[in-house]
Amino acid sequence: MRKVRIIGAGLAGCEAAWQLGQRGMEVELFEMKPLAYSPAHTSPYLAELVCSNSFRSMDPETGIGLLQLEMAELGSLIMQVAQDVAVPAGKALAVDRELFSKEITRLVTAHPNIKVIYQEVQALDEVADGSCPVILAAGPLAGAHLANDLARIIGQDSLAFYDAIAPIVSTDSVNMDVAFWASRYAPEDKDYLNCPMNKEEYLRFVSELKAGDRVLARDFESQAHFEGCLPIEVMAERGEMTLAFGPLKPVGLVDPRTGTQPFAVVQLRSENLGKTAMNLVGFQTRLTYAEQKRIFTMIPGLEQAEFLRLGSIHRNTYVRAPEVLTQYLELRARPGVYLAGQISGVEGYLESAATGLWLGLFLAGKIALPPVQTALGALLGHLRTPAKNFQPSNVHFGLMPDLGCKAPKKKRKVLYATRARKTWQQWYQKVEE
Repeated sequence: MRKVRIIGAGLAGCEAAWQLGQRGMEVELFEMKPLAYSPAHTSPYLAELVCSNSFRSMDPETGIGLLQLEMAELGSLIMQVAQDVAVPAGKALAVDRELFSKEITRLVTAHPNIKVIYQEVQALDEVADGSCPVILAAGPLAGAHLANDLARIIGQDSLAFYDAIAPIVSTDSVNMDVAFWASRYAPEDKDYLNCPMNKEEYLRFVSELKAGDRVLARDFESQAHFEGCLPIEVMAERGEMTLAFGPLKPVGLVDPRTGTQPFAVVQLRSENLGKTAMNLVGFQTRLTYAEQKRIFTMIPGLEQAEFLRLGSIHRNTYVRAPEVLTQYLELRARPGVYLAGQISGVEGYLESAATGLWLGLFLAGKIALPPVQTALGALLGHLRTPAKNFQPSNVHFGLMPDLGCKAPKKKRKVLYATRARKTWQQWYQKVEE
């Protein structure tokens, strides 16, 4: 039986382990929890979701919606469990985070071909002895010793950016005389809890966000932020109306008290099946805890909010993938060692899991590189495309080759999605053969 060792039992590591184990390969999966925790992790379970509980849009005319379809067709463990423990979130796929991690843990630890080893790997040489392939899926919060060892091997410093976690409030602490249930353009849906703001309330809120005290960066951390996950106070600094056209946009929502569209709306998304906890959508932040309580309770409907979790920040580490990885995610400086997950240069839960999914299938000899016209192919293509200032990326149509024809803006997504699905089906048919 062939063996593969995997460092890190997050989404990418668990997905890779599952795919390998399902195909009869022996897997040793190293996980440092519960012996040690990163600054953002708190649960002893595998595949812990430390930021949002949303896997984003299921719309097949979006990059992430296409990626979900492709992953499901490849037999993704993450997609299977996510669908089993999904909570209402409109057109998005959101999960009960505790049930999700518990189920992933149950399935992975019970698999006859997967051995979970609870040990913090501090250097690649501890497991990469040349006897078998090694997948480094330690995530963006890899321990300092392991991150330093990786930096030594690739001959350059690892890169860092901040990722911010949004607060969670208790649903029964929300003032329902003000807040209302509705989804954009679908008032009958009860997937989001909405806190409406008038212009005066909004402008005062933005002013306080900009002036709020923040957690200072430590000496070894830069203050660069990933554009796809900006702290809300950083967005507020970019312009008085930035939030009103961003996460607080009121479009498609009507306040039942007035029968009109509010000036701005703070949306809360369910964290669990029982809807007892709500996540403030788009409210990733690096404000101090005291300032979060003070400023966020200015939001109409949250005056008496009970915070089950406050926002926090942590350093994320990733490599300059086009420089240090081959097209197969193998370290150029250390053949036999592969990278998966956010540390490889992707961003997002499913994007991370997708790299683990593909790598597991690839090392099992079951799959080649998918075409760049597909969501998975475009994502992997991003990791081998030279860039002056490489940054992690979510999956989106901009990573795919141009359509090669002129088309109205409204039709371009349809054309990209149609081409992606057709290309995928042609490629996948060959995989199945």
